Amino acid sequence: MRVRRVDANRMIRGSREVEMSEAAVAGLGEELGKELGEERAWGATALWHRAHEELVRLAATRAGLDYEEGRWLLRAERSGVHLRLGYGSFREYVERLFGYSPRLVQEKFRVADALEGLPLLSAELERGRLSFSAVRELTRVATRATERAWLEAARGLSIREIEGLVSGQKPGNLPEDAPDSGAKRHVLRLDVSGEALATFREAMAKMRREAGEALDDDAAVLLLCRRALEGPRDDGRSSYQVALTVCEHCRRGMQQGRGELVEVSSEIVEMAECDGQKVGHVGETEQAHVGETEQAHVGAALPRAKQTIPPALRRRVKRRDGGRCRVPGCQQAVFVDVHHLQPRAEGGKDTLENLVTLCSAHHRAIHRGQLFVEALSSGGLAFQHADGTPYGILAASRSAELLAKAFRALTRLGYRETETKRALARVPESSTMSLEQLIRLALRELAAGSEGPYGSGGGAVVHRVR
Repeated sequence: MRVRRVDANRMIRGSREVEMSEAAVAGLGEELGKELGEERAWGATALWHRAHEELVRLAATRAGLDYEEGRWLLRAERSGVHLRLGYGSFREYVERLFGYSPRLVQEKFRVADALEGLPLLSAELERGRLSFSAVRELTRVATRATERAWLEAARGLSIREIEGLVSGQKPGNLPEDAPDSGAKRHVLRLDVSGEALATFREAMAKMRREAGEALDDDAAVLLLCRRALEGPRDDGRSSYQVALTVCEHCRRGMQQGRGELVEVSSEIVEMAECDGQKVGHVGETEQAHVGETEQAHVGAALPRAKQTIPPALRRRVKRRDGGRCRVPGCQQAVFVDVHHLQPRAEGGKDTLENLVTLCSAHHRAIHRGQLFVEALSSGGLAFQHADGTPYGILAASRSAELLAKAFRALTRLGYRETETKRALARVPESSTMSLEQLIRLALRELAAGSEGPYGSGGGAVVHRVR
């Protein structure tokens, strides 16, 4: 790597040279060393991508075996195998053979029988493209005339989402048809001890007394469960609070835990800045920034805490999103965060259109570059894995991991999230590309776009990337 010094404000456009400060170049070297070290350890020991690939293979194999098992169950039942072997019923025969419960035997037989008239769904199960659980739900409503529409509607959905898709529908209906307005009932079966039964009855009685009116089983159980799952009392405030100290110079974050400051990762700082409560300067903290000795705001009154997102706006966002994470298939509705689609550091505003409700896991994945979200012109949201695969479709493990690592390395050097995502998206795909090669190619794309660390024009050193 050849390095030469230039003027601080000089930019070289249309070439392979990228302008960066000496600190940024040193940071890149350190970041590359860290990420490449992780990559070597990953390749030598963890091999998580191999585990992922094997599980994908097993899932497809299991689906194919479920298809084959269904075909032979039909033939066995129709040929009277259980009678020839002296069993009292076909269910008993299958239970002793596979250990299946009577309910599961009934479902296996129903699905296999339905698939005889559904060639598209049969092929998807046989080839391992759909799981048995997904096919089980779709066979409740699909016919030969409608199975293609149901198959397309269910593509990429979780099992819970498919259950919701078919709920209230009748065989022959299309996915866009209005479901039956009749309430669907469910049965709860619990196998508990005498003590648990008595305690449950006492809890139900307490719910009814506190309500001050007669409650049916639905209302009483709902009140009991909501009491256990109760989140924040005010939707305008963050779900929970932790004390986080962030240095204005190096952006390191320290979280207080039982009297001790513990350093946290950069994405935790970004999540807090998305949806947190700022208290301003609180004086000098030794661990906040190494080398700082000057005390700030000595004798000054402590500033008033302020929500990064106004409480009234936060309530509107959660109300619009139903109080739950917007990522498809996610059911998390307690302890959720509010995220800025356009980051605050890039001029993102606190507006209803720029905010979305996310659970902490998906919020962290976005700030780590493992998950991307984009607002659509239609008003909806598009979620994608790091490799561009739509969320819900299995991503290529190695490609997604490399892109996420490159994203973290470049954003830690000061490149903006939006520009980094665009630069990585423009890098040609290659199954043999290393992390270092990917970062170098992304830097070329960033240079072509005249984006330096911390905005355009910032940098004091140019290095050639080849």
